[in-house]
Amino acid sequence: MLASNLKSIVSDNVLHAKWLNTLSYMENAGAKKISASEHKENVNLIILKHAAEEHRHAYYLKKQISKVDESLCRTYTNAELLSPNHTKYYLHALDIAVCRYLKEVFNLSGYDLKFAAYLFVTYAIEVRADELYPIYQAVLDEAKSKVNVKSIILEEEGHLEEMINQLVGFSDDWESHAAEVISIEKALFNNWVTALAAELPVSA
Repeated sequence: MLASNLKSIVSDNVLHAKWLNTLSYMENAGAKKISASEHKENVNLIILKHAAEEHRHAYYLKKQISKVDESLCRTYTNAELLSPNHTKYYLHALDIAVCRYLKEVFNLSGYDLKFAAYLFVTYAIEVRADELYPIYQAVLDEAKSKVNVKSIILEEEGHLEEMINQLVGFSDDWESHAAEVISIEKALFNNWVTALAAELPVSA
């Protein structure tokens, strides 16, 4: 479903610009959430690296819009995003649901809860990015688009490896908890994809 939706999106300049802007918004929202999870003093290098790279992805995707039509999508207003309500709800809802789960299972609070949520939410997002961006790149290649996201794909793969290394240190049983978080993310993502499809031309 996602691949066919993306073919429809890439074939229409306005939809494609909005799609790039939507991805940029989500990367930016992710970067801000990472920064918000930081301890006031104990900030490790990986957190700084992730926040910086997610911000750069947001910037890179925003710049790619000019390859489609530089007059489009100057802001993150709802009119310039695809499925804006679901887009803005997705990461926020994932964060809340994961915090609730971790609070129940590990009895965490305060900074400890924030950090654990950062680990598991970021892991789920990286798993999703490792699936979504290659599908998008394949559609771009097929359409011979000037837009490309290959550099993001490489960095997201590195992020996933780093998140797994941190999760191993967090809990011996991290994989079973990660599976719960992935199932939460999958439901939210599927709702988002359904909402995206509803905005596409009927022929899609």
